[in-house]
Amino acid sequence: MLAWDLPTRLAKWSLAALVGLAFASRYWGDEALVWHQWNGLAILVLIVFRLLWGLVGGSTARFAGFVSGPVGGLRYAMSLLKGQPPHFLGHNPLGGWMVLALLAIVAAQALTGLFTSDDIIVYGPMTAAVSDETIRSASAWHQWLYPFLLALIGLHVLANLAYSLFGRDNLIRAMVTGSKPAASYADRAPATPGGVGRALACLALAILVVFGGIALAGGHPFP
Repeated sequence: MLAWDLPTRLAKWSLAALVGLAFASRYWGDEALVWHQWNGLAILVLIVFRLLWGLVGGSTARFAGFVSGPVGGLRYAMSLLKGQPPHFLGHNPLGGWMVLALLAIVAAQALTGLFTSDDIIVYGPMTAAVSDETIRSASAWHQWLYPFLLALIGLHVLANLAYSLFGRDNLIRAMVTGSKPAASYADRAPATPGGVGRALACLALAILVVFGGIALAGGHPFP
C-alpha cells in the first residue's frame, strides 16, 4: 500500500545526504567552503521544493494531511505512553511536528549561511548586499544553530529506529520503498501520489526562487 510518493522520498533522502555533505565539507578539504556553499544552496532548493510539495504533492506529503494542532499531538503522545497509539499511513501527529521542526532549523542554518563570512576567504552569497553587523549576527547564528540541528537530527533518527524496531510500522523501510502493509490506518489509505510532472514543476520553481531571489536581493547566487 502506497505510503509516500517518490518525490517525497527523494526529497527526504537527498536532504539528508546534503546535510551530511555540508557537515563534511565544513571540516574536511574545502578551505574556501565553496562546496559547502553549494551544499547550502542545494539545501535551500530542497527546502523550498518541500514547502511547495507540501501544498500540491501526494496526500501524505501535504502539510494539511499530517500536521495537526497541539491537542492532536498531545492526544497521540498520551496514546503512545499507554501503548495503544493509532497507526498512520503517513506521518503521525508527533512525526508531523518533527518534520516541520527539521525543515525550520535546516532552513535557518542554510539561510544564515548566505550571510556568513570569516572576513578572510569565505564570503556567503549575500554578504555583499548587507551590513557588517548583519554578517556578524548571521555568522554567530550559523554557529549557534549547529548543536541544535545535530540534536534534532539525532532525536529524529532515534525516534525512527525505535518506532521501526518496537512499533508496528518499519518507518525506515517505508521511506525507502514508499509502501506499508495493507491495514487499517487513522489517516487516508492508500495514499495518492502527486505526479512526476508536478514535482518537476515544483523543483524548477524552487530553483528559480532560491537563485533568482539571491540575485534580485543584490547577492551573488553562484559561489
